[in-house]
Amino acid sequence: MTSETTLRTRLIQRTLRVARAGGPGGDSSPVARQLDIALMSAGFKASRELVEHVSSLAKEQAVSLSTGVVVAVRALVGDQVAHNPYFRRFPRGVPDTVEFWLRELRSAAGSGEQPEVRFGVINLLSLPRYGRVQHTYEEMLAEHDELLPSIKDRVTVVHLGGDLDEEITTTFLALAGSTTPLESSDLQLFATLAALRVDLVPESIPVRETRGVLNAARLAAGLPLVAVDTVVDVLRVACQASGGDVTLLEPTRFRGFRRAERRVLMGALDQVIAGNEGKLGDVNRYAGRFKRLGERLHPHEYPAFPHAQDVFAVARGERVARTMAGRAEVALAAGEVAQAARVLAAAPGLLFRSLDRLLRSASGPEEAGKVLATAGSVVASVSGRVLCSVREHLGNRTQHDFARLFVNRSGRPWITADTRRRLAPEVVYSATTMLDEELLRRLPAYDRLVVDPEVLPVALPLSGKATADGLDVLPRGTRTPVDGDLLRFFTYWRQSKQRTDYDLSVSLLDENFDLQDQVSWTNYHADGAVYSGDLTDAPDGATEFIDLPLRAVSARYVVPQVDIYSGEGFTEVVESMFGWMVRDGEQQGAPFEPRTVRMRSELRGTGRVALPVMFERDYEGKWTAIWLHVYLSGSPKFNQVAATTSTVGTVAATISRRHYLTVEHVVDMLAGKAGSVTTWAPGLRLDGPVTFIGLHRPDGLPEGSTAITLDRLSDLVPN
Repeated sequence: MTSETTLRTRLIQRTLRVARAGGPGGDSSPVARQLDIALMSAGFKASRELVEHVSSLAKEQAVSLSTGVVVAVRALVGDQVAHNPYFRRFPRGVPDTVEFWLRELRSAAGSGEQPEVRFGVINLLSLPRYGRVQHTYEEMLAEHDELLPSIKDRVTVVHLGGDLDEEITTTFLALAGSTTPLESSDLQLFATLAALRVDLVPESIPVRETRGVLNAARLAAGLPLVAVDTVVDVLRVACQASGGDVTLLEPTRFRGFRRAERRVLMGALDQVIAGNEGKLGDVNRYAGRFKRLGERLHPHEYPAFPHAQDVFAVARGERVARTMAGRAEVALAAGEVAQAARVLAAAPGLLFRSLDRLLRSASGPEEAGKVLATAGSVVASVSGRVLCSVREHLGNRTQHDFARLFVNRSGRPWITADTRRRLAPEVVYSATTMLDEELLRRLPAYDRLVVDPEVLPVALPLSGKATADGLDVLPRGTRTPVDGDLLRFFTYWRQSKQRTDYDLSVSLLDENFDLQDQVSWTNYHADGAVYSGDLTDAPDGATEFIDLPLRAVSARYVVPQVDIYSGEGFTEVVESMFGWMVRDGEQQGAPFEPRTVRMRSELRGTGRVALPVMFERDYEGKWTAIWLHVYLSGSPKFNQVAATTSTVGTVAATISRRHYLTVEHVVDMLAGKAGSVTTWAPGLRLDGPVTFIGLHRPDGLPEGSTAITLDRLSDLVPN
């Protein structure tokens, strides 16, 4: 069971709202001032309402609340651990690579300790001092001057929310109502909240895996399932209830179910099929899992649910259920593209996901027009997320892609050549116009809209799987400007059971995405960039840095990556993270300064090479961050930057050249329906409630205002 403290922390980190504390009142103004100072040192600031609330509490409650807030935000930015680089004076004092290895060899010879030698070759990584910090954290800090303040340092406002019950309910309903799949940590949070609000049925639960989590909580509480309309919905419930993967990406070992639970699951399956036997076709995709589930549900014990028994008959191959997709394939094989579209119209979402294939298979403009007419007749029945996904996809189909890149829910990419026939511009125009008209129809008409321009280039979060947990992490494909003199990457990991070596590296690519140079443990200096030194063991945690002076770098593209050289994977270590900081001028400071952190993300993918983000320099010398969120498979051991050059270049080229559907596209449509639209700027005075769209809620919005911010951007994707 999640403790109240843990829950409060997670809610703060997700919403940047602090649940109100109860208890006796008092005067804790000094505590409130100390809270604000502590927050500012980490790049945060307490809102006026939060300061007033802490000030009104008795000292004990004020100190407890303030401590919890500081702990939460420091962990959010990655400041909960000591970041100690291999070279204590980094970025100064980092030797030439060859010089460093010669020094280590001389040190080993002087100590009498012999490095490992295989086939006449010295294993440099086995040198006795190598890979372990030789100084304390305090000794490292003593080598660095104090960080000088800069107007470019990040300041993120932390707001006051309702009491804990209100924050639980608000966050539960927000996650349940998300129109896009939740990121894994949000899905875990939702599971916790669903158990606390199991009797509360949200008005809408658009995403099926979210429904599965909620229904697993209801199953455990002996309550009926809600919003179940396919057999796969029931399968998701069984997976979640068994501690497995509700997304169905990974197989689940089903537990034994109580008799009452078996009856609920069998009843749900029966109800789905009784309404439409055509839904038996959905069983084929997960036939093996349904067979294993049947072994736990004992279908023969429930003669009152004959339709549910048919589900398991199909899974066992005792009954044939043709799928709609199969019937469409028969029509396509016969060259009857318009007929295939009419078949798929019975499943509108499937029709729209197949729209590209149907249009490029059409014999000419007339048949393409028939396909679009069929699509238009059912467009109102398609989810907004699918409409946005197809809109983004078709916007890239008038030209060939650099490569076709498919990224699964774990961030693992599959790459192939783009051999598709391009779609005619007039066909794409007709299709995208139809999609935009339907999206516009569904979008709300806000009375007063205020928009922060910083949010406009953010890619619409069509899936939480295209991002990661952390601070200011944006969806894949988002382009954001980088304003500063120095970019500093960092990665931190702490191993669980075995010695684990992660390596932070940077690929420096030219305008053709070919390798120009690299910075890593094999090359400490390149193109102005500097590496902080290699750490190969992390029982108490380890951090590596790379400095990139933006004005000195000649490469066109910079792609940082985290390689697993040996040991535990990203999902096996106790914790692991990646982020970057921006320094301005001669700010000095320690290698890790929380208020200079622009982004920090958890590393939890299943691959062995993480590509969180890339950076692009234009011909005027301005830099832009482009979010990747990709995990390459890599090798079981010894991953290095040199071995991934080709794949890294292809991933970088494909994502950077793709046109993503952005918040700006939706805001432009909203502006046409809004009573008024105002561009946000610090200090703007507003005289009444507004709907604010931006990365973070600013301090001082009028009472009654609604803020659609980073944690709620999926609200911009219509249901």
